[in-house]
This record gives sequence, C-alpha cells and structure tokens, in this order.
Amino acid sequence: MRTWIKNPLAIFSDQAKGGIVVENSQIAEYVGQGASPEKECDRIFDASEHVVLPGLINTHHHFYQTLTRACPPALNKKLFDWLEALYPIWARLTPEQLYNATRLALAELLLSGCTTASDHHYVFPQGLEEAVDIQIQAAREIGVRVAISRGSMNLSVEEGGQPPRSTVQDEDTILADCERVINAYHDPQDGSFQNIVLAPCSPFTVTESIMVETARLAAEKNVGLHTHLAETEDEVHFCEQQYGCRPLDYLENTGWLSDRVWLAHGIHFTESEIERLGRAGTSVSHCPGSNMLLASGICPTLELKQAGVSVGIGVDGSASEDASNLIQEVKQALLVQKLRYGAHKVDHLDVIQWATEGSAHCLGRQDIGKIEVGRQADLAMYKLDEPRFSGAWDPMAAVILCGAHRADRVMIAGEWRVIDGNIVGFDLQQLMAEHSQSAKALASNL
Repeated sequence: MRTWIKNPLAIFSDQAKGGIVVENSQIAEYVGQGASPEKECDRIFDASEHVVLPGLINTHHHFYQTLTRACPPALNKKLFDWLEALYPIWARLTPEQLYNATRLALAELLLSGCTTASDHHYVFPQGLEEAVDIQIQAAREIGVRVAISRGSMNLSVEEGGQPPRSTVQDEDTILADCERVINAYHDPQDGSFQNIVLAPCSPFTVTESIMVETARLAAEKNVGLHTHLAETEDEVHFCEQQYGCRPLDYLENTGWLSDRVWLAHGIHFTESEIERLGRAGTSVSHCPGSNMLLASGICPTLELKQAGVSVGIGVDGSASEDASNLIQEVKQALLVQKLRYGAHKVDHLDVIQWATEGSAHCLGRQDIGKIEVGRQADLAMYKLDEPRFSGAWDPMAAVILCGAHRADRVMIAGEWRVIDGNIVGFDLQQLMAEHSQSAKALASNL
C-alpha cells in the first residue's frame, strides 16, 4: 500500500515540499515541489491544509499522575514538599486506576501529535506489582509506541530517603521484576512499539547499590537507563550531604555516565559537568512546564547542545505539569528558552527538532523522529483553521507560536490513528468517565 501525503501547507523537511510517499509502515519517497511520485500510489491524501511534522516524541512522563492534577495538598510547593504531599495518595493506587491513568495520558498525548511516549513509573505499592504489564496492555489498546521505564524506589524516609515505606520495594524484588519485564516485553527491532527501560527514580529515593546493579543489568540486556537528575538545588544539597558529591559525580560513581542514559530535567549542572555529559553521550529531557510550575529552574539547553548532548522534550507528570499535551510543551520550551538566552538564540525550528529527532536520540532510536526515507511513517498533522491562527504568515511557525493544541491527523507506522481530531475506533468520553471515577476514588480518602 502506497500513500501520497500530497502538497502539504508546510512540512518539516527541505526535501519533501511536494509531500512524501508512505509505503506500508515506512517513508518510501520524497516528492519535490510541483512533482509527482516516481511510482503509482494506491491512495492520495490532500495535505494542502496541513502542517506536517514528524510524530512528536515524549521523553519523560508519569502517566499515573493524571489522577492527581490540580491536587490541593500539592499546590504552590517546591519539589520535595510537593512529593511529600502526594506520596501518601499515590501509595493507594490500584491496578484499575493505573490502567485508566495510562490510557488517558496516552490518548491525550496522541491527540496532541505524540506518536511515541516514554513513561517513568516508580510507585509499586502492595497490589501494584505488575504495573508495567498494565501499562503495556493500555498502550497496545491506544496504538502508541512506548518506552515503559521500570522505575524503582528502595530508600524510604526511615533509611534517609524521602518516600514512605509503603511505596518502596527491596532490591531483590526490583531487580527480579526488571529482568522479568525486559524478557517479556522489550522489542529492540526497528519499528518496535514497546521498549523497556530501567529507571531508578532519583538520588533521594534509591540506594547506591540499586543504581549500580540496575546499570549492570541494563548493559547485560542492552536496554536504556533513565532517572531524574539535577532537577533542583535541594537535590544537589541532598547528594552532597548523603554521598559527599554532586549529582553528576554520584551518577558517574554508580556507572551511569554513558550513552545508554538520558536524564530528566538536567537543570543544575556546572560548565565542566555539561562537558562531561557531552563526552559520555548522555542525553537530557527538557521539561519546561514542570520546571516552571515547581520553580526548579531552566534547563541550559544551548550549553548542552554545544557540548554534544542531545536534548529532547518531556511533558513530565501531570501532577506538576497538569497536562499531557506535547505540542503545548514545545511552545513552553520555546518561550522559556527565549527568556533564558534572548529572543534571537532559539527559534520554533529548534524546539520542533528537540521534540522529534532530539527526543528519538534520547530513547536510543534511529527509526523515528524525522521525515526521512527509510524511517517509520510517524506523522503529526495540524490544521490552521482556528481563530488562534487567523492572520498567521508562516504556517510552520504558527503551529508553535500561535499555540496548536490538537492534531487533526496522526499517523503511526503508516496507519491513521487520529482522523479529524479524533482517535480512530476509541471511545474517549467513556475513558474520561472511567478516569474521573478513578481520580475521585483516590481523592475520597483525603
């Protein structure tokens, strides 16, 4: 099956002004402006009203947190106080609630133009031991590519960490389940819809031993590694007091400074630390909305890029960001980076690249993230038919600057998953009702 995405209003590719040809799951051909495909196509889609981007890739999220948006006990707090307010609530998560939260987060992301999403799940209270299995099931139903991070916490407040004991597991349990879910679900092939990543939560929630052993297992199984790092000044002080070093030194001491790793946030690095990240090939997920809401700081993206660090975009958890909309997050990245560096240093094309090819590199994937022959046919397509776009001169810039919220069409592996702004074959209203009930059940015990 060959489909010509014909004559787009704008497309994020210099070689495809006349569109692209999709054959089965891949991009098979560029079409120049005013030209036609080299071979006959089975279908033609007129994209003359659409701005076409590579499918957006979310590099950091906590799906379960969609159940605790705008949660009063956690409002107007910095990270550590925010976590302390929410841990007791998250400790009551049930399998059904996680299932609904995961589906809702993925549906929201998909409607924003996201075709691949990474989730960092690290809360495993009693009864939720098969959290990864639940998330894989939900992702298959939505039809979005995922990198599910088997997170972990084993350093409770009683041992000098931060989470309550009811949310942590012992090291043997963690490592055994990490190996189980890799064997059960990890697909390393090009075009994969599911990868497993190992992801201890943060320096203040896990022991050094779990960091070391997780890195060893990831190398043995050839999977990625992910964690929060250098998110707040409080974290820096914790590492200095607990481990006698800064967060990046702790990372290196535990065998984590490598090209297998991408880090969430990456705000509080020194100049020399940024150079070390670049030499190691470690990547960073920029989460602008969460960092602004929790007043954590601003990721030094340009210094990271100059040092050779790949930068991706993440929406982070919906309890801090309060949204799972990746195209909105791209705009927030543009605005906060202009605030940091000046109006002329970062533009809309930069942040689109971060949310696509940069994010793909974070996840260790070369088959997605770019409109390129041979890559997967993952596309996000936006119409400029709302009042917010009226009068816009540059269509590509308008998608970001005027604030697109919802994709009109989304293709994953050559198949339409969103048509006319709706998920194909999916009852969103029913999902929202079930998700709302799950959130109310969590809130009822406050």
